Amino acid sequence: MKPSRTDRLDSEYRREISAILAGPLKNRDPRITGIVSVTEAHVSPDLKTAKIYVSVYSASEEQRKRTLEAIAENAGFIRRELAKVMRMRTVPALTFASDDSMAYGSKMDELLAGLHKD
Repeated sequence: MKPSRTDRLDSEYRREISAILAGPLKNRDPRITGIVSVTEAHVSPDLKTAKIYVSVYSASEEQRKRTLEAIAENAGFIRRELAKVMRMRTVPALTFASDDSMAYGSKMDELLAGLHKD
């Protein structure tokens, strides 16, 4: 079965936004600290909007929040950089969301380990 167009675009946007966050944006905005990874991208079927899930690993919660705010504020810059790389008629409006699945998973691991300890 062939993947649908939006599935292919999801992975392509995830890869390109990851490169933009690691390169041009990190050099442009000093508030971006720690390790930033794009975990998921969901492009709407009409290709007008995209929701990007970002995971940030930093030393403190305050730095993580500051990094997420900086990424959200630079959504226009990221969109412009995407337009340079992607050969599409329109580049979707980007919405960034925090992906807390890693923290949730480690919390569940701790709870399960606590059950086995008793």
